[in-house]
Amino acid sequence: MGKQTGCYAHSIAANPNRPTVANPADITQYGVLELEYGLDRLWPGMGVRQTSVNGLLKFGMLCDVELRWNTTSFMSQNSASGTHRSFGDNWLGPQIRVYRQTKWAPTQAFAYAIKIPSASTKDGLGTGQVDHAFTFLASKDIAQFHFDFNFTQFLIGRPNTSGFDKNQQLNLAFSHVIRGKLQFTGEFYGDTRLNQPTPGFASSLWALTYTIVPRLVIDSGFEAGLTSGGPHRHAFVGATYSIANLYPGWRRSRLRNPAESIKRKID
Repeated sequence: MGKQTGCYAHSIAANPNRPTVANPADITQYGVLELEYGLDRLWPGMGVRQTSVNGLLKFGMLCDVELRWNTTSFMSQNSASGTHRSFGDNWLGPQIRVYRQTKWAPTQAFAYAIKIPSASTKDGLGTGQVDHAFTFLASKDIAQFHFDFNFTQFLIGRPNTSGFDKNQQLNLAFSHVIRGKLQFTGEFYGDTRLNQPTPGFASSLWALTYTIVPRLVIDSGFEAGLTSGGPHRHAFVGATYSIANLYPGWRRSRLRNPAESIKRKID
């Protein structure tokens, strides 16, 4: 794996999936282990308040293949029946980039994820069922804006019976530099109806991100629902950090960079 040619980057830079629901089609740099974590506070309605700590661990296993582990480390829900706390569900799967951006075509990728039902069903924080998600992703830079488009087909396990309910999700996210390292991000997305008790909805998300150093990006924002049935009030804050490149060939690749070699001689 560490011998693929033309894959190493000369420096590590984060590739945030946060703060939008949509994910970029471009993947984590080759050999890089990257971590995202955030705190979310939701007010779904009917006196319910939910707090969760969510993480995403990504690894650029191959030039165009990323391994992903989404996890909810902690979930707390307050309602009229009391306060319930639990671990959340976990999602595992790869993302495969099949085409890199050109002047006229976007970066394109496909992703698959399977849910491991680890959230508490007793407290109503999880379904206890295995779910699946199949996603097509496209990303493009147009006139100083960056766009991410996702289309996801969900297969949601039915509690207490066999088979799946099915619905789709559409996402369009966009971002633009405000000044220097400060960037504005917006998103419109929505789900189709899953079943009779779970209607479709549309929502919007707005956030600011700031690049402290290339490998560390922080974000904060809020979500505003556009129709009933969605997460109408949702505030969040989080960060993305590229931990390290785990492949030993990365350091040799850096030393072959002429600019890096000159710098070492000067030092």
